[in-house]
Amino acid sequence: MSTIRRAAVSGSFYPGEPAALATEVASYLAAAPAAGPSPPKAIIAPHAGYMYSGPIAGSVYARLSPLSGRISRVVLAGPAHRVYVSGAAIPSADAFASPLGAVALDADALARLRELPFVEVSDRAHALEHSLEVHVPFLQAVLGDFKLVPIVVGDASPDESAQLLEALWGGPETLIVVSSDLSHYHPYEVARSADRDTANAILSLDARLVPEEACGAAPINGLLRAARRHGLKAELVDLRNSGDTAGDRSRVVGYGAFAFTEPGAARA
Repeated sequence: MSTIRRAAVSGSFYPGEPAALATEVASYLAAAPAAGPSPPKAIIAPHAGYMYSGPIAGSVYARLSPLSGRISRVVLAGPAHRVYVSGAAIPSADAFASPLGAVALDADALARLRELPFVEVSDRAHALEHSLEVHVPFLQAVLGDFKLVPIVVGDASPDESAQLLEALWGGPETLIVVSSDLSHYHPYEVARSADRDTANAILSLDARLVPEEACGAAPINGLLRAARRHGLKAELVDLRNSGDTAGDRSRVVGYGAFAFTEPGAARA
């Protein structure tokens, strides 16, 4: 009997009604700047409520449109917000639900991750975790049909986080998505400076981020190590904060969107 991880933040972080959700996601994608010459192998995108981070997420998800029909597996790694995870956690579910429909999980890929000693199966870690869920509608909108590998990353080391991604790196059929916001609750100009420093570290593939710089520091560090190993080039697509998208500038949250392309990659 199949089990489905139900959407936990539908109707709060993003619209719960399918047509409204599809329309909102499409608006963010349509507003994105023109795509670069090569579709990415990996991206970093934020995970706040869509009114805050949706435009920034859309800017990098629009880069994936040439990959529709080509990507069969998405490895989605994000930080733990509600349940402590010592290493990394995967679910026992067979699918993740969103208002746009259910996405099947890649059982073979999850079985491969279970072989890593720091990976646990924890539906509790996934049940209320928004850092992965908010990406699913964007992925459905730009990629269509694919299988998902959702990973909640806790206190995994950079090497462990890189092992997670390397185990499933694959070829052109696999996309890597890392979920992270940047600085939290600083005044607007302080956040802009801090987030620019963090962005420069990411662009330099410097895998020494800490949670104060990015809540998804652990999976980002893993991606940066893997990106360096595979010769990927990082590009900053968008860098804003909630003061740019939702008003109040006294205590903002930073959002960055990054694309990582392989050497010699070309648009199909």
